[in-house]
Amino acid sequence: MKHLQVAVGIIRKDGEIFLAQRSADSYMANRWEFPGGKMEEGETPEQALKRELLEETGIEVVNAAAYDTVDHTYDDLRVTLHFFIVDRWNGEPWGREGQPQRWVRQSELDAEAFPPANVEIVARLKASA
Repeated sequence: MKHLQVAVGIIRKDGEIFLAQRSADSYMANRWEFPGGKMEEGETPEQALKRELLEETGIEVVNAAAYDTVDHTYDDLRVTLHFFIVDRWNGEPWGREGQPQRWVRQSELDAEAFPPANVEIVARLKASA
């Protein structure tokens, strides 16, 4: 079974969190997600986070604090997600790869709109809003 290591940024400002929508042709298509992506060989989670957020959202991460690590197994794939709270950055996040994006109040996050591997984190964030 394929195992992916993924760095994920919970980009948070003024009680809102930046979300991106997965493309229609991707795994877990059209679900909302926290931006991020696969770690490359030799990268730390934080290095991958900075690279991926620059590629996907156009921001340069200034401060990212480790939040949690979640291991999830789907029928055909295992993912280890390294979540970071990103609370300082340069630039304004946007969908650089053409993906829809939006800011959502932390208290209004909907776990059902995310891939199953994110449900626990979404519930924690919503509860702590």
